[in-house]
Amino acid sequence: MAKKTQKQTVKATAKKAVKKSASRKTAAKASAKAKSSVKKIATATLPKVAPGELATLLDYVRYATSRFIEAKLAFAHGTTDPVAEAAFIVCEVLHLHPDQFENFAMARVTAAEGKQILDVIHRRVTTRKPAAYLVNKIYMRGLPFYVDERTIVPRSFIGELLDSHFSGDDGEGGSLIDDPREIESVLDLCTGSGCIAILASQSFPNAQVDAADLSPAALAVAMRNVIDYGLDERLTLYKGDLFEPLGDTRYDLIITNPPYVDAQGMADLPDECLAEPAMAFDGGDDGLDIVRKIIEQAGDHLNPHGGLLCEIGRGRANVDEAFPDLPLIWLDTEDSEGEVFWVSAAALQGRGAG
Repeated sequence: MAKKTQKQTVKATAKKAVKKSASRKTAAKASAKAKSSVKKIATATLPKVAPGELATLLDYVRYATSRFIEAKLAFAHGTTDPVAEAAFIVCEVLHLHPDQFENFAMARVTAAEGKQILDVIHRRVTTRKPAAYLVNKIYMRGLPFYVDERTIVPRSFIGELLDSHFSGDDGEGGSLIDDPREIESVLDLCTGSGCIAILASQSFPNAQVDAADLSPAALAVAMRNVIDYGLDERLTLYKGDLFEPLGDTRYDLIITNPPYVDAQGMADLPDECLAEPAMAFDGGDDGLDIVRKIIEQAGDHLNPHGGLLCEIGRGRANVDEAFPDLPLIWLDTEDSEGEVFWVSAAALQGRGAG
Protein backbone atom coordinates (compact mmCIF):
# COMPACT_ATOMS: atom_id res chain seq x y z
CA MET A 1 0.00 0.00 0.00
CA ALA A 2 1.40 3.37 -0.98
CA LYS A 3 2.49 5.67 1.79
CA LYS A 4 0.39 8.80 2.30
CA THR A 5 1.49 12.36 2.80
CA GLN A 6 0.59 14.17 5.99
CA LYS A 7 -1.83 16.38 4.11
CA GLN A 8 -3.51 13.32 2.53
CA THR A 9 -3.98 11.38 5.77
CA VAL A 10 -4.99 14.29 7.98
CA LYS A 11 -7.17 15.88 5.38
CA ALA A 12 -9.00 12.67 4.48
CA THR A 13 -9.82 11.70 8.05
CA ALA A 14 -10.75 15.20 9.13
CA LYS A 15 -13.03 15.71 6.15
CA LYS A 16 -14.88 12.46 6.82
CA ALA A 17 -15.51 13.46 10.39
CA VAL A 18 -16.34 17.11 9.92
CA LYS A 19 -17.98 16.78 6.46
CA LYS A 20 -16.69 20.22 5.58
CA SER A 21 -13.40 21.86 4.73
CA ALA A 22 -12.22 25.29 3.76
CA SER A 23 -10.87 25.82 0.27
CA ARG A 24 -7.18 25.15 -0.30
CA LYS A 25 -4.86 28.11 -0.17
CA THR A 26 -1.25 28.24 -1.15
CA ALA A 27 1.10 30.49 0.73
CA ALA A 28 1.24 32.84 -2.21
CA LYS A 29 -2.54 33.21 -2.46
CA ALA A 30 -3.02 33.52 1.27
CA SER A 31 -0.13 35.89 1.94
CA ALA A 32 -2.06 39.13 1.66
CA LYS A 33 -4.67 37.97 4.16
CA ALA A 34 -2.14 36.30 6.45
CA LYS A 35 0.04 39.40 6.83
CA SER A 36 -0.60 41.23 10.09
CA SER A 37 1.35 43.65 12.24
CA VAL A 38 3.43 42.57 15.22
CA LYS A 39 1.12 44.61 17.40
CA LYS A 40 -1.96 42.73 16.20
CA ILE A 41 -0.27 39.37 16.74
CA ALA A 42 0.85 40.34 20.23
CA THR A 43 -2.63 41.50 21.27
CA ALA A 44 -4.65 38.72 19.62
CA THR A 45 -7.05 36.99 21.99
CA LEU A 46 -9.20 33.89 21.74
CA PRO A 47 -12.66 33.43 23.27
CA LYS A 48 -12.62 31.75 26.65
CA VAL A 49 -13.78 28.16 26.81
CA ALA A 50 -15.78 27.15 29.88
CA PRO A 51 -15.32 23.69 31.40
CA GLY A 52 -17.42 21.10 29.58
CA GLU A 53 -18.09 23.20 26.47
CA LEU A 54 -15.64 21.17 24.40
CA ALA A 55 -15.69 17.43 25.01
CA THR A 56 -14.60 15.33 22.01
CA LEU A 57 -11.73 15.42 19.56
CA LEU A 58 -14.20 16.64 16.96
CA ASP A 59 -15.27 19.50 19.25
CA TYR A 60 -11.68 20.70 19.50
CA VAL A 61 -11.18 20.40 15.74
CA ARG A 62 -14.29 22.51 15.14
CA TYR A 63 -13.17 25.11 17.68
CA ALA A 64 -9.65 25.30 16.23
CA THR A 65 -10.98 25.52 12.68
CA SER A 66 -13.16 28.49 13.62
CA ARG A 67 -10.27 30.26 15.31
CA PHE A 68 -7.93 29.67 12.35
CA ILE A 69 -10.46 31.01 9.85
CA GLU A 70 -11.18 33.98 12.11
CA ALA A 71 -7.46 34.77 12.37
CA LYS A 72 -6.96 34.40 8.59
CA LEU A 73 -3.99 32.08 9.02
CA ALA A 74 -1.97 30.83 6.05
CA PHE A 75 -1.55 27.10 5.47
CA ALA A 76 1.48 25.88 3.57
CA HIS A 77 3.33 23.57 5.94
CA GLY A 78 2.04 20.05 5.35
CA THR A 79 -1.64 20.93 5.72
CA THR A 80 -3.60 22.90 3.15
CA ASP A 81 -6.64 24.12 5.07
CA PRO A 82 -7.81 24.92 8.64
CA VAL A 83 -9.66 21.63 9.13
CA ALA A 84 -6.63 19.49 8.32
CA GLU A 85 -4.38 21.66 10.47
CA ALA A 86 -6.80 21.50 13.41
CA ALA A 87 -6.96 17.70 13.18
CA PHE A 88 -3.17 17.52 12.94
CA ILE A 89 -2.71 19.60 16.11
CA VAL A 90 -5.31 17.66 18.08
CA CYS A 91 -3.77 14.32 17.09
CA GLU A 92 -0.24 15.42 17.93
CA VAL A 93 -1.17 16.71 21.39
CA LEU A 94 -2.97 13.41 22.06
CA HIS A 95 -0.08 11.32 20.65
CA LEU A 96 -2.21 9.90 17.86
CA HIS A 97 -1.15 9.30 14.28
CA PRO A 98 -3.27 11.34 11.84
CA ASP A 99 -4.66 8.07 10.44
CA GLN A 100 -6.23 7.40 13.85
CA PHE A 101 -8.32 10.57 13.99
CA GLU A 102 -11.47 9.05 12.52
CA ASN A 103 -11.40 6.17 15.02
CA PHE A 104 -11.32 8.56 17.98
CA ALA A 105 -13.22 11.57 16.60
CA MET A 106 -16.05 11.17 19.11
CA ALA A 107 -13.84 10.15 22.05
CA ARG A 108 -13.82 12.52 25.01
CA VAL A 109 -10.75 14.57 25.87
CA THR A 110 -9.56 14.88 29.46
CA ALA A 111 -9.37 18.29 31.11
CA ALA A 112 -5.57 18.20 31.12
CA GLU A 113 -5.45 17.18 27.45
CA GLY A 114 -7.96 19.87 26.54
CA LYS A 115 -5.82 22.51 28.19
CA GLN A 116 -2.80 21.39 26.16
CA ILE A 117 -4.77 21.46 22.92
CA LEU A 118 -6.11 24.95 23.62
CA ASP A 119 -2.61 26.15 24.43
CA VAL A 120 -1.28 25.02 21.03
CA ILE A 121 -4.29 26.53 19.25
CA HIS A 122 -3.68 29.82 21.08
CA ARG A 123 0.00 29.85 20.16
CA ARG A 124 -0.77 29.00 16.54
CA VAL A 125 -3.04 32.05 16.28
CA THR A 126 -1.04 34.53 18.34
CA THR A 127 2.47 33.69 17.09
CA ARG A 128 1.56 32.57 13.56
CA LYS A 129 4.34 30.01 13.76
CA PRO A 130 3.77 26.90 11.65
CA ALA A 131 2.00 24.16 13.58
CA ALA A 132 4.93 21.84 12.87
CA TYR A 133 7.18 24.05 14.99
CA LEU A 134 4.69 24.08 17.86
CA VAL A 135 4.51 20.29 18.08
CA ASN A 136 7.97 19.54 16.60
CA LYS A 137 6.53 17.10 14.10
CA ILE A 138 5.74 16.83 10.40
CA TYR A 139 4.58 13.89 8.32
CA MET A 140 5.78 13.00 4.84
CA ARG A 141 4.34 9.96 3.08
CA GLY A 142 2.78 9.00 6.41
CA LEU A 143 6.12 8.96 8.24
CA PRO A 144 6.86 11.28 11.19
CA PHE A 145 9.90 13.56 11.27
CA TYR A 146 11.24 15.92 13.90
CA VAL A 147 11.38 19.60 12.92
CA ASP A 148 12.07 22.91 14.63
CA GLU A 149 12.97 26.51 13.74
CA ARG A 150 16.50 25.56 12.69
CA THR A 151 15.18 24.21 9.39
CA ILE A 152 12.40 24.89 6.93
CA VAL A 153 9.20 22.90 7.46
CA PRO A 154 9.35 20.28 4.68
CA ARG A 155 6.41 20.17 2.25
CA SER A 156 7.92 18.72 -0.91
CA PHE A 157 6.17 16.86 -3.71
CA ILE A 158 9.25 14.71 -4.25
CA GLY A 159 8.20 12.05 -1.74
CA GLU A 160 5.06 11.31 -3.74
CA LEU A 161 7.06 11.26 -6.99
CA LEU A 162 9.48 8.70 -5.58
CA ASP A 163 6.50 6.38 -5.22
CA SER A 164 4.82 7.21 -8.52
CA HIS A 165 7.77 7.60 -10.93
CA PHE A 166 10.74 5.79 -9.34
CA SER A 167 9.20 2.54 -8.13
CA GLY A 168 9.83 0.50 -11.30
CA ASP A 169 6.06 0.13 -11.65
CA ASP A 170 4.63 1.29 -14.99
CA GLY A 171 1.34 2.31 -13.43
CA GLU A 172 -0.59 5.50 -13.99
CA GLY A 173 2.45 7.76 -13.73
CA GLY A 174 4.96 5.51 -15.47
CA SER A 175 8.33 4.82 -13.87
CA LEU A 176 11.46 6.69 -14.99
CA ILE A 177 13.68 3.82 -13.81
CA ASP A 178 13.49 0.07 -14.37
CA ASP A 179 14.24 -1.20 -10.88
CA PRO A 180 14.74 0.89 -7.70
CA ARG A 181 16.99 -1.86 -6.35
CA GLU A 182 19.53 -1.00 -9.05
CA ILE A 183 19.98 2.53 -7.70
CA GLU A 184 23.17 2.34 -5.63
CA SER A 185 23.94 5.98 -4.88
CA VAL A 186 21.69 8.98 -4.20
CA LEU A 187 22.46 12.60 -3.36
CA ASP A 188 19.96 14.93 -1.71
CA LEU A 189 21.05 18.57 -2.13
CA CYS A 190 19.71 21.25 0.23
CA THR A 191 18.52 18.46 2.48
CA GLY A 192 17.24 20.65 5.34
CA SER A 193 15.71 18.32 7.93
CA GLY A 194 16.75 15.25 5.95
CA CYS A 195 13.23 14.04 5.23
CA ILE A 196 13.67 13.55 1.48
CA ALA A 197 16.99 11.78 1.95
CA ILE A 198 15.36 9.40 4.42
CA LEU A 199 12.44 8.74 2.05
CA ALA A 200 14.98 8.09 -0.71
CA SER A 201 16.76 5.55 1.47
CA GLN A 202 13.47 3.67 1.77
CA SER A 203 12.62 3.94 -1.92
CA PHE A 204 16.07 2.68 -2.95
CA PRO A 205 16.94 -0.09 -0.47
CA ASN A 206 20.40 -0.82 -1.94
CA ALA A 207 21.55 2.78 -2.16
CA GLN A 208 24.04 4.70 -0.10
CA VAL A 209 22.57 8.16 0.39
CA ASP A 210 24.51 11.40 0.79
CA ALA A 211 22.78 14.60 1.88
CA ALA A 212 24.27 18.10 1.83
CA ASP A 213 23.24 21.47 3.21
CA LEU A 214 24.92 24.80 3.84
CA SER A 215 23.28 25.27 7.26
CA PRO A 216 24.88 23.48 10.23
CA ALA A 217 21.71 24.13 12.23
CA ALA A 218 19.57 22.35 9.65
CA LEU A 219 22.04 19.46 9.54
CA ALA A 220 21.69 19.04 13.31
CA VAL A 221 17.96 18.49 12.79
CA ALA A 222 18.68 16.14 9.90
CA MET A 223 21.07 14.10 12.05
CA ARG A 224 18.37 13.65 14.68
CA ASN A 225 16.01 12.26 12.02
CA VAL A 226 18.71 10.05 10.53
CA ILE A 227 19.40 8.54 13.95
CA ASP A 228 15.69 8.17 14.70
CA TYR A 229 15.34 6.04 11.56
CA GLY A 230 18.52 4.06 12.24
CA LEU A 231 20.15 5.16 9.00
CA ASP A 232 23.47 6.52 10.29
CA GLU A 233 25.37 3.77 8.42
CA ARG A 234 23.53 4.28 5.11
CA LEU A 235 22.99 8.03 5.07
CA THR A 236 25.85 10.51 5.34
CA LEU A 237 25.40 14.23 5.95
CA TYR A 238 27.74 16.86 4.48
CA LYS A 239 28.04 20.56 5.29
CA GLY A 240 28.83 22.82 2.38
CA ASP A 241 27.66 24.76 -0.64
CA LEU A 242 25.87 22.35 -3.00
CA PHE A 243 28.43 19.91 -4.53
CA GLU A 244 31.48 21.54 -2.89
CA PRO A 245 31.87 19.06 0.02
CA LEU A 246 31.34 16.01 -2.22
CA GLY A 247 34.49 16.19 -4.33
CA ASP A 248 34.29 14.15 -7.54
CA THR A 249 31.68 11.69 -6.26
CA ARG A 250 29.09 10.63 -8.81
CA TYR A 251 25.58 9.39 -8.19
CA ASP A 252 22.85 7.40 -9.89
CA LEU A 253 20.30 9.95 -8.76
CA ILE A 254 20.44 13.54 -7.53
CA ILE A 255 17.37 14.90 -5.74
CA THR A 256 16.92 18.49 -4.67
CA ASN A 257 14.30 20.86 -3.32
CA PRO A 258 16.45 24.02 -3.31
CA PRO A 259 15.55 27.63 -2.44
CA TYR A 260 13.45 28.88 -5.36
CA VAL A 261 11.29 31.79 -4.17
CA ASP A 262 11.79 34.90 -6.32
CA ALA A 263 12.15 38.46 -5.02
CA GLN A 264 8.44 39.24 -5.24
CA GLY A 265 7.58 36.00 -3.50
CA MET A 266 10.01 36.78 -0.70
CA ALA A 267 8.35 40.16 -0.19
CA ASP A 268 4.91 38.52 -0.06
CA LEU A 269 5.72 35.65 2.32
CA PRO A 270 3.03 35.19 4.98
CA ASP A 271 3.96 35.50 8.65
CA GLU A 272 4.05 31.72 9.00
CA CYS A 273 6.89 31.51 6.48
CA LEU A 274 8.74 34.38 8.12
CA ALA A 275 9.27 32.06 11.10
CA GLU A 276 11.40 29.80 8.89
CA PRO A 277 15.05 30.32 7.83
CA ALA A 278 15.05 32.84 4.98
CA MET A 279 17.99 31.12 3.28
CA ALA A 280 15.79 28.08 2.69
CA PHE A 281 13.45 30.18 0.51
CA ASP A 282 15.51 32.87 -1.21
CA GLY A 283 16.29 32.00 -4.81
CA GLY A 284 17.28 35.48 -5.97
CA ASP A 285 15.49 37.87 -8.30
CA ASP A 286 13.90 35.21 -10.53
CA GLY A 287 14.12 32.34 -8.05
CA LEU A 288 16.75 30.45 -10.04
CA ASP A 289 20.08 31.47 -8.45
CA ILE A 290 20.57 28.07 -6.81
CA VAL A 291 18.73 26.08 -9.49
CA ARG A 292 21.09 27.41 -12.18
CA LYS A 293 24.13 26.26 -10.21
CA ILE A 294 22.64 22.82 -9.69
CA ILE A 295 21.78 22.36 -13.37
CA GLU A 296 25.20 23.57 -14.50
CA GLN A 297 27.11 21.33 -12.08
CA ALA A 298 24.93 18.22 -11.80
CA GLY A 299 26.31 16.56 -14.94
CA ASP A 300 29.75 16.36 -13.33
CA HIS A 301 28.27 14.39 -10.44
CA LEU A 302 25.97 11.93 -12.22
CA ASN A 303 26.67 8.45 -13.51
CA PRO A 304 25.87 8.03 -17.23
CA HIS A 305 22.51 6.33 -16.61
CA GLY A 306 21.46 8.76 -13.85
CA GLY A 307 19.42 11.91 -13.66
CA LEU A 308 18.38 14.98 -11.68
CA LEU A 309 15.02 15.40 -9.93
CA CYS A 310 14.48 19.05 -8.97
CA GLU A 311 11.56 20.90 -7.39
CA ILE A 312 11.15 24.56 -8.39
CA GLY A 313 7.67 25.52 -7.17
CA ARG A 314 5.94 27.95 -9.51
CA GLY A 315 9.10 28.77 -11.44
CA ARG A 316 8.52 26.58 -14.48
CA ALA A 317 8.24 29.48 -16.93
CA ASN A 318 11.55 30.92 -15.71
CA VAL A 319 13.26 27.52 -15.96
CA ASP A 320 11.95 26.91 -19.48
CA GLU A 321 13.14 30.36 -20.52
CA ALA A 322 16.56 29.98 -18.92
CA PHE A 323 17.18 26.46 -20.27
CA PRO A 324 15.31 26.14 -23.58
CA ASP A 325 17.74 23.48 -24.81
CA LEU A 326 17.22 21.09 -21.89
CA PRO A 327 14.78 18.20 -22.49
CA LEU A 328 13.03 18.54 -19.14
CA ILE A 329 10.28 16.12 -18.14
CA TRP A 330 7.75 17.88 -15.91
CA LEU A 331 6.12 15.64 -13.32
CA ASP A 332 2.74 16.17 -11.70
CA THR A 333 1.36 14.98 -8.36
CA GLU A 334 -2.09 14.95 -6.78
CA ASP A 335 -1.65 18.57 -5.67
CA SER A 336 0.88 20.00 -8.12
CA GLU A 337 1.35 20.55 -11.82
CA GLY A 338 4.72 21.33 -13.38
CA GLU A 339 6.55 22.07 -10.14
CA VAL A 340 9.15 19.28 -10.35
CA PHE A 341 11.29 18.30 -13.34
CA TRP A 342 13.43 15.34 -14.28
CA VAL A 343 16.39 15.59 -16.63
CA SER A 344 18.78 12.83 -17.62
CA ALA A 345 22.51 12.77 -16.97
CA ALA A 346 23.15 12.59 -20.71
CA ALA A 347 21.36 15.93 -21.23
CA LEU A 348 23.40 17.56 -18.48
CA GLN A 349 26.84 16.37 -19.56
CA GLY A 350 29.33 19.08 -20.46
CA ARG A 351 27.45 21.98 -18.88
CA GLY A 352 29.80 22.43 -15.92
CA ALA A 353 33.42 23.47 -15.62
CA GLY A 354 34.52 20.08 -14.36
